[in-house]
Amino acid sequence: MYYVEEHTLLVFLVQVLLLLGLCRGLGEVFRRWKQPTVTADILVGIVLGPTLLGRVAPEFQQVLFPRAALQQSMLETVAWLGLLFLLLDTGLAIDFRSAWRQRNNAVIIAVSGLIVPMMMVAAPMAFLAHRYLGEAASPLFFVLFVGMAMTISALPVAVRVLQDLNIFKSDLGFLIVSALMVNDIIGWIMFTILLGLFLQGQFEAYRVAFLVGATGAFTLFCFTLGRRGVERALTFLKEKDMPEPGASITFILLLGMVCGAATIAIGMHALFGFFIAGIMAGGARALSENSRQIINQMVYAIFVPLFFANIGLKIDFLGNFDVFLAVLITVVGIAGRFLGPWLGVFLTRHPRENQYTIAIAHTAGGEMQIVVSILALEFKLITSPVFVAVVFAALVSSIVMGPWLAYSLRRRERVRVSDFLAPDLVIDNLAGRTRERAIGTLCTLASSQAAVAPGEDVCEAVLARERQLGTAMEEGVAIPHARLRTLERPVIAFGRSISGIDWNSPDAEPARFIFLILTPEKRGDVQVQIIGAIARAMSSARVRDALQAAGDKKELYNTLRRALLYGNLPRRRG
Repeated sequence: MYYVEEHTLLVFLVQVLLLLGLCRGLGEVFRRWKQPTVTADILVGIVLGPTLLGRVAPEFQQVLFPRAALQQSMLETVAWLGLLFLLLDTGLAIDFRSAWRQRNNAVIIAVSGLIVPMMMVAAPMAFLAHRYLGEAASPLFFVLFVGMAMTISALPVAVRVLQDLNIFKSDLGFLIVSALMVNDIIGWIMFTILLGLFLQGQFEAYRVAFLVGATGAFTLFCFTLGRRGVERALTFLKEKDMPEPGASITFILLLGMVCGAATIAIGMHALFGFFIAGIMAGGARALSENSRQIINQMVYAIFVPLFFANIGLKIDFLGNFDVFLAVLITVVGIAGRFLGPWLGVFLTRHPRENQYTIAIAHTAGGEMQIVVSILALEFKLITSPVFVAVVFAALVSSIVMGPWLAYSLRRRERVRVSDFLAPDLVIDNLAGRTRERAIGTLCTLASSQAAVAPGEDVCEAVLARERQLGTAMEEGVAIPHARLRTLERPVIAFGRSISGIDWNSPDAEPARFIFLILTPEKRGDVQVQIIGAIARAMSSARVRDALQAAGDKKELYNTLRRALLYGNLPRRRG
């Protein structure tokens, strides 16, 4: 039996301590700046790796990160676990059934978002292939891999930006996420097939047919019988009162390992198996939002920082930085990922006022772009300068997308949300213990007081939207909503639940403040502004406390109207 020496273990612990501590500390700074934390993780690796510390104090850098095979393999193993769990968590964010309900618009936007950037990247990369070609790659594989790296958008980055801008739960946010889901699924299937063909060393017709057939059969099985089996398994764990979220997390990790092993067996990469496993579990209604949140926090708090910091430890970013290539890939990548979805929205019947916003939401490369490029580098398909350029493009696009998307939302026609709330549409003690009952009560009230439509029709539309993507936010807030064809003017109804209602919220808190939002179907932009205004106001603890303490219906209405009008409540003097 082999035992790890104490000194080797000590160095490993010091490495993890430094990397994780610095990544989390700097990541918190970036989070407060509304920037992706992956930038902080890579910067930590750059500072501690050959780029900076290796130049300033090479002996000290070797003491911290020695080149001994065992020492490097220990950190590399943890980094690879981080990569596998990142793909698993990315899959968990994908609700295939919800994306499928949006398939008409989402598929067109996603496919256009894949084809256009691929075509835009292919031309310059084909011209430059002889200069940046990896040792093991042919010009064709080089162009295809770089093209794939530039087409996959960053679903995790986009979701976090949409959440920061308070539009994630809107219909616009739902369409953006659905299109990105389809983009991820198609993109990873294409990339996995391409990687499998490269690993087999030949691009023959029968090999292409086998890999395409095997990938298609595996994916079809997972999305049909596999998904139903996972749903039943998670439901079984819930019914047997197994300790949660531990039981669900263990099951999902085991599922990832099984799917990873299966994809390796049929000639694909294990990452695709973990990604598909996440999708299977992500669509399960038995998996609570709180469990998803815990898995996400575990992955991003421990494993993801170590993976991306380890990238900076292995590559000299300064020595391999090619200014021309970095600028070219950044500009072409952002332009391609913008023009593709922009054209896709143009080809759909979706309102044109959202075209600019949807296109911007696809521009970030983020983690997935770096993951694809690190695999290409590992297999010597691309050179280090190409990898550094792709990482640079991914970071720049992720940093730019948040402010750019916020600017696109500020360009919209402003509305005064408080005008859509009437005193007669406020309930100070909402009856019912389920969200279906609560929604039914608010819909009946809106139908009787605002004459929007028959209460049953309104309730059916709101519940249908609720089943597609839950509308619970954090801090006890829920925003069930729907767009109605017969409605001329937005309507907001509000109900306060004293005891709280289980709404399957990300923080597991019961919903106490329920906003029913009904908007005209032709004015999709106003829904985004209403939801954003409510989210900003309800993010204040002072507003929530005041609403909870309001004595009667009149006081509750006045408090809520001031909060929506000013975005907060003034502090009391003295």
